[in-house]
Amino acid sequence: MTFSWHLLIPLACAFTYVLAALAFKRAAELGVGVWRTTFVANWTACLAFLPIWLAAGRPVVDLTLYWQPALAAGFFLLGQSCMFLALKHGDVTVTTPVMGTKVIMVALFTVLLNAGAMPLRWWIGAGLSAAAVLLLHLGPGLRGTRHIGRTVFLAWLSASFYGLGDVCIQKWAPGWGATAFAPAMFGWVGIYSLALIPVFSAPLRAMTVSAWKWVGVGSGLMAVNNAGIVLAIGIWGGATAVNIVYSARGLVSVAVVWAIGHWFHSQEQHQEPGVLRNRLIGAGLMLVAIVLVLV
Repeated sequence: MTFSWHLLIPLACAFTYVLAALAFKRAAELGVGVWRTTFVANWTACLAFLPIWLAAGRPVVDLTLYWQPALAAGFFLLGQSCMFLALKHGDVTVTTPVMGTKVIMVALFTVLLNAGAMPLRWWIGAGLSAAAVLLLHLGPGLRGTRHIGRTVFLAWLSASFYGLGDVCIQKWAPGWGATAFAPAMFGWVGIYSLALIPVFSAPLRAMTVSAWKWVGVGSGLMAVNNAGIVLAIGIWGGATAVNIVYSARGLVSVAVVWAIGHWFHSQEQHQEPGVLRNRLIGAGLMLVAIVLVLV
């Protein structure tokens, strides 16, 4: 059996994502609106990809093809916006595991858009991940969790938009080269984000030093996360495999909240033991799915 070493990249991204989500959650509690957070995070990612573009010699691509990264960027922005709204209204340990449904959406879009092969074990892995998310949502320990319905719906929408964007990357990036497609895509993300300025709850300069700290930490970690996922798919393909491994963030979110949630002033670790225990069991099922893909 062959071990797919490149899939360690999305595994590492599972950790950076959870830490970023906790930082963004803390920023929201300090009064930073969703759209200001989205704007700062997107421009951080846009600037982070600029050196990759320059290092690649600013490759010249037919202008008629720029609609491809533009469309992928649109799906990314929609997914990101839904994710931030879910984090604003609900818990990290609900939002993150539910976004594990992204593997199902990626599998479906891969087939519908004819974007690559889908081995049987990937379908099985995607199904196990979805079953884990269902357990997380329906488990008795979730009773009383705040805004559970809205949080789950927004997280599912986020997973769907992100999944469609990932399949677009898998389908189109090989024709560009990952070092050309990813910077172009995040350049569009930055441009689209300018439209958010009129709906800011307050100007960026009104944010406190403490709020900037958490938004800055979250944006930096999310930029690393985005770079890892986009480049992994753009270079090696296999968006479904990448996302099955990436779904480990559901398990990571519960473990991190338990272990160091207080560093981010999180209160989720103080819920009834049954709540986090059910989430931990559900997220643990995803590990089986990950093994099916890694080996």
